[in-house]
Amino acid sequence: MKDIIIIGAGGFAREVKCLLDEINDFENGINYNILGFVDDNIDANTKIHGLKVLGNIDYILTLKEKPSLVLGIGNPKTKEVICEKFKDFDFPIIIHPSISVKRKNISIGIGSIICEGSLLTCDIIISDFVTINLSCTIGHDTVVGKFSSLMPAVNLSGEVVIENSVFIGTGVKIINQLTIGSNTIIGAGAVVSKSLPSNCTAVGIPAKPIKYHKLHE
Repeated sequence: MKDIIIIGAGGFAREVKCLLDEINDFENGINYNILGFVDDNIDANTKIHGLKVLGNIDYILTLKEKPSLVLGIGNPKTKEVICEKFKDFDFPIIIHPSISVKRKNISIGIGSIICEGSLLTCDIIISDFVTINLSCTIGHDTVVGKFSSLMPAVNLSGEVVIENSVFIGTGVKIINQLTIGSNTIIGAGAVVSKSLPSNCTAVGIPAKPIKYHKLHE
């Protein structure tokens, strides 16, 4: 039994709690003892899905025994800041029990989450702290960089390179052999038919940059 705290207490954090419950229910799964949530914007002792908000994020640093941690947050930059703060903690890989990755030459980094209904084919690299939300598909020889987040129903064709800290909105489709630059945001429903540069927001069919932003934004 592994003690674990969910960082965040919003919608995706609740989904992560349900994901951990489903792993616990799975016959051969790892058992997690979910201690509760931490969140800077929700009052301590608030009950969510039968669990308490234990305090703000710094509450974790007051504990004598270090629990495992899981990110219930989708924003790549927020994930990056939190992971730097808690870099000495254990962030297990969380994969829904319905997802098959064995014998497919798939590498998955620490702290990554793969939600129910997603399909990964073969020869894929998922870097550290990547979020793959519900019903995504990832084709062969694709690389997803650190801290990136795929919202529900994202489709990545084969040989796609997603650089670090990319946010891909719900229902985005990216055709094969493209590169998405680091820190880029792709709006929901976009179809990406050409590679996108770093540090931009892109929307539409076909997706085009509409804004360039500084790294601190």
